[in-house]
Amino acid sequence: MNALQGIDGQLEWSMQPRPVCDVGQIRIRVAAAGLNRADLLQRNGLYPPPPGVTEVLGLECAGVVSEVGAGSRWRVGDRVCALLAGGGMAEEVVVDARHALPVPEGLSLQEAAALPEAYATAWLNLFQLAHLQPGEKVLLHAGASGVGSAAIQLCKAFGSPCWVSVGSHERVAYCEALGAQGGVVRSEDLDGLRDYAPFDVILDPVGASYAELNLKLLGQGGRWVIIGLMGGRKAQLDLAQLLGKRIQMIGSTLRSRDADAKAQLIAELEQQVWPLFAEGRLKPQLERSYPIGAAEEAFAALASNEVQGKLVLVVDDSLS
Repeated sequence: MNALQGIDGQLEWSMQPRPVCDVGQIRIRVAAAGLNRADLLQRNGLYPPPPGVTEVLGLECAGVVSEVGAGSRWRVGDRVCALLAGGGMAEEVVVDARHALPVPEGLSLQEAAALPEAYATAWLNLFQLAHLQPGEKVLLHAGASGVGSAAIQLCKAFGSPCWVSVGSHERVAYCEALGAQGGVVRSEDLDGLRDYAPFDVILDPVGASYAELNLKLLGQGGRWVIIGLMGGRKAQLDLAQLLGKRIQMIGSTLRSRDADAKAQLIAELEQQVWPLFAEGRLKPQLERSYPIGAAEEAFAALASNEVQGKLVLVVDDSLS
């Protein structure tokens, strides 16, 4: 099969060994794969896959089941999307059957490819780890990103008002249209977030450069969930604020979690989140699809930090 890898900072679509489908797994003929910032890092040699995971890029995909290992609920021909530790940007991928979800009714496979990573990340960090409750106030840094777009919609659906920090006024408007209460442009008025504070939960993919501000913005018993380090990895903190406000600082990654933890996460998504797509309360925020041959263009677009929502690579547009 053909698959996409990052080699010496360049993308290479080339022939790779076909993975074996074992007990409890399914083989998916890939229609499309979602593009994530982790793929940018891996291509540049900065985020290697966990031990035993393929070097093929891609943390999520959608397609059609073509083979089923023993012990799976899926059938050949089922339309699914899946959360992956790697391997999605290929003609085929084999995945733990528990990590797959049905394509929500009414959505295309390209739209479905943009769902698993964003919604799994948002649900894990807001609801499983931060224990977000209805009525609690949320701050989403990088609110127009794929994860941010999913998080805004989940906050609205489950009754928690949210605000954002983003890169432009256009993005503030985009986030407000999804359900955010408001927000600021980070280059103009990041301190303006104090007007909306105190927050109960902050979802933070930035890290060090926002650390001091986050401590000031959180209220008593606040939860600060760090999911990325776009703003650096080292910061000086006033721990007296951390203690005085009883703030919980939570570091979180999804990719390296074990198979059982991911299975539990996917089961919660299917039960509590997936029905909201059929009801029209959640919508995939797919900004653009690129053919796999234009992968470099897609990666450059994501690296520009000007994307609203998600980008997808189309591997096989004959699938529907």
